[in-house]
Amino acid sequence: MAFPFDTRYASLELLIEKAKERMPRFAFEYLDGGCNENINRDRNTDELRAVQLRPRYLNNNFAEANMETELFGVTYSAPFGISPVGLQGLMWPNAPEILAKAASRHNIPFILSTVTTSSLERIAELTEGKAWYQLYHPREEWLRNDILDRCEASGYDVLVVLADVPTFGYRAKEIRNGLAMPPQLNFRNVSQALVKPQWCLEMLKHGVPGFKTMEKYMDKNMNVKQLGQFMNATFSGRLNSDRIKSIRDRWKGKLVIKGVASDEDAEEAVRLGFDGMIISNHGGRQLDAGESTIAVVKEISEKYKGQIKIMMDSGVRTGPDVARALSCGAEFTFMGRTFMYAVGALGDRGGDHIIEMLKMQFRQVMEQVCCERPEDLQNFRVK
Repeated sequence: MAFPFDTRYASLELLIEKAKERMPRFAFEYLDGGCNENINRDRNTDELRAVQLRPRYLNNNFAEANMETELFGVTYSAPFGISPVGLQGLMWPNAPEILAKAASRHNIPFILSTVTTSSLERIAELTEGKAWYQLYHPREEWLRNDILDRCEASGYDVLVVLADVPTFGYRAKEIRNGLAMPPQLNFRNVSQALVKPQWCLEMLKHGVPGFKTMEKYMDKNMNVKQLGQFMNATFSGRLNSDRIKSIRDRWKGKLVIKGVASDEDAEEAVRLGFDGMIISNHGGRQLDAGESTIAVVKEISEKYKGQIKIMMDSGVRTGPDVARALSCGAEFTFMGRTFMYAVGALGDRGGDHIIEMLKMQFRQVMEQVCCERPEDLQNFRVK
């Protein structure tokens, strides 16, 4: 099946430029920003892009590049997927559904966040149960169990437990823009939205975004302040071994922990029986003083590969970035901002466009260095 590719936006930089033009300023800043001074956001990508690959041009055995990658018994078309992103429908209306449908068409994984703007049932329907679900851990056990029951009934097989948000990150622009908890609408936001007509039209078409998965548990007609208070009171992102064991005992599918950023947490994840880990620092949105994700990948993959599936997000933006991450020991990668920039730039066409672009970029790297399979890229890294 051929998918559309808009040659006017053949790079991530061009997509970012277009997204910034079409999105209200507060929405773009929410997507683009890290925390504090954005140091760890930038460190993630800068240190990943310091990784170099060495081609083997005289490899007479090279046949062709095959991007297919097996993960948890499923063969995906490429070694990358879509990270969970909160408030997607605020950044671009209907964004979760646009990306979930594109992921399903292209056979890559889509992870739905608890705090995004489509329900877990709707995304399961659009992906025929092939999506993954990311759990923000509720304070109340009954609520967690009900969400897990809904995931199981909807056909989710992979549950991603979020570890790296024990507290909200300090993000000055979000505070200024009224997007901290509790969220607020203010004159600044409204005036920024009114000068972005396409965003406004899409918002009118799809309605004001809300936390659709959580609506079942909310009182009707909450104002934004009450909504923020509800979310703060409902979730506790801090995990412990008892909470994890309880989930492991209850969940029948694959269990992944997202937010591993140290050798100690990796060792504990293996001990607690996780099937996979996503090495992540939340895109640099939580701890500005933290390490880059690629530094942690290099350390952890050497020690734990073969015991648990090792995946990565945070800092991965392009096809060459995927290749760099795999060369350092990651077995799969995820991206959040990249996909949202594409939807902000191209709306309904953004999901198909960016997946096609990433596939072309990644395949070109594999063919250039003469690597046949993604898992072999470790053999092409300059040590």
